[in-house]
Parts: sequence; structure tokens; C-alpha cells
Amino acid sequence: MSSPQATGDRFRTFAARTADRLGSPWAFFAAVLAVAVWLFTGPLFRFSNAWQLVINTATTIVTFLMVFLIQTTQNRDARAIHLKLDELIRSSKARNVFADLENATEAELEAFAEEFRKLREDRLAPGEAAELAHRRVHKPGSH
Repeated sequence: MSSPQATGDRFRTFAARTADRLGSPWAFFAAVLAVAVWLFTGPLFRFSNAWQLVINTATTIVTFLMVFLIQTTQNRDARAIHLKLDELIRSSKARNVFADLENATEAELEAFAEEFRKLREDRLAPGEAAELAHRRVHKPGSH
């Protein structure tokens, strides 16, 4: 029996490769071709309920599976981006409080949004806003 981590790694690899392939122009054209074939077979099957059920069932199954596949790849991408941003924040003059902000409460996010709205109203340049924020965090004698 394989470990949960090995299973997760295999699924991640499968999901990434599949999303890559199914997100290609060729996959789109294959889907268009499948729909075109289905449409052209309509008269052959007299547009029967079974003929309609084929496309409805196929698209429902594909959509259901793709939702999980896309969510898996999006979760991984978002996590990687957050980690990269956290590293940039920690290695710059930016306030470290912004690292791991995706786990902040709604109230904390609202407070930061309000702070940035005020900075925009004061028409501070991006560098000035960062410097002002840095000075607020590193006040003399606050160590």
C-alpha cells in the first residue's frame, strides 16, 4: 500500500499534466469536433431522447471531473504564489504583517484596505507609502 503523500504526489502530477493537456487548443478543437459529430448524427438518430442523453451525460461527467482537476491545480498555484509573495515580503522593506495575509480575518483585511484607501487619498507615491509604512513599524526606541 502506498503512503498518502505518495498518492497525493501522483495525483498532483496527474492533475497538472491533465490540466496542461486539456487546457490546450488541441483539446478545445477535439471537443468542438465531438460536438460537431454529435450534431451531424442527430438526423441519423432522429434527434431522439437517447441521442440527446449521450451529449448531456458526457458533458456532465466531463464537467464534474474537470471541476476537481481545475480546483486541485488552482489550489497548488495559489499556495505557491502565496509562498513566493511571503518570501518577497520578508526580504524587503514591506511590513512582515503582510506575509500569510491569506489567513487574516475579514476585519484585518478591511483594516488594511482602509489604510491603503487613505494612502491613495493622500496621493502618496508607491515608494513613499512603503517608506511611511516602514517608518511606522520601525519607530525609534520601539525595539
